[in-house]
Amino acid sequence: MKTVLAVLMTAFLGVGQAQSIVGTWQMTEEKSCLASQFEESDTEKELLQSFGSSSSAVAKIIKFDPKGKGEEGIFKTGKRRSGDLEAFRYQLSGDELQFLDKKSGIIKERFVIDELSSITLRFHRVGKECEERTFTRVK
Repeated sequence: MKTVLAVLMTAFLGVGQAQSIVGTWQMTEEKSCLASQFEESDTEKELLQSFGSSSSAVAKIIKFDPKGKGEEGIFKTGKRRSGDLEAFRYQLSGDELQFLDKKSGIIKERFVIDELSSITLRFHRVGKECEERTFTRVK
């Protein structure tokens, strides 16, 4: 009886997580392994502060639909659609987000989900904890 209950709870947790990733997410932060290995110099810190915002804002967007399909691309203000949307398939396996080949279904990329809430999605590539991407839900 305990085994059946544990299996049902695991199934419901997987479904709940799959439903919560569905939607449109905007990237708010991206960390690379290179950036985490080196500290910024004083000159770099000064230069970063002097950079103003761009006159044309862009946003990296990723969309997940309930059927395991998604799109990723760059959106620019003043444009209705992005010119370069890359379609992909995905699946969730526990705390792992897997991007699949569209035709064969073979896993192309694997990511560990560090945080998944109603407003935040944060994950990193398997084996590379220093490569972290953080997204905020748009829709």
